[in-house]
Amino acid sequence: MPHIDLGNDEFGIRSLLTYRPETARPMAMLAEVLMRGPSTLTAGERELIAAYVSGRNECGYCTASHAASAAVRLPGGVTLVDQVLAGPETAPITAKLAALLRIAGAVQQSGKAVREEEVAAARDAGATDLEIHDTVLIAAAFCMFNRYVDGLATTAQSDPAVYLAAAQRNIDQGYVAPVT
Repeated sequence: MPHIDLGNDEFGIRSLLTYRPETARPMAMLAEVLMRGPSTLTAGERELIAAYVSGRNECGYCTASHAASAAVRLPGGVTLVDQVLAGPETAPITAKLAALLRIAGAVQQSGKAVREEEVAAARDAGATDLEIHDTVLIAAAFCMFNRYVDGLATTAQSDPAVYLAAAQRNIDQGYVAPVT
């Protein structure tokens, strides 16, 4: 049960966005740019970064939501996402994505935990400065989103099909779609 009366039947961050539309729009716009805007990282890779950080933060709603969004966008689907969430060091992903996930994991701990060695390793694996930038910003933003969702004790769904349907809705409508 949420800590405050949100006055709606939505779950996770959607319940919070419905509750406070004044803050919803700028947050959704940030997510839209980070997750769907122009980038050399695919939308699936960016969703995977969000799921990975959310998993490390133990935010069940955001992990399930972004894992589903990554799964529908990546060739390896749910299996690949599960492998990355279990440990990117053994998952069948590119060296570049593995290096970016190490940076995202460091950001999840603390911005100051990102070391020059991790950045150099990402560059050596082919990551551009923009990809490193966006990885850090996605990780930082999802730390905020995770704390927002869990700090107000929003509810989550247990049925994975709900998250897959939401992932398809996100593909069709994006992050700035109206919340019902």
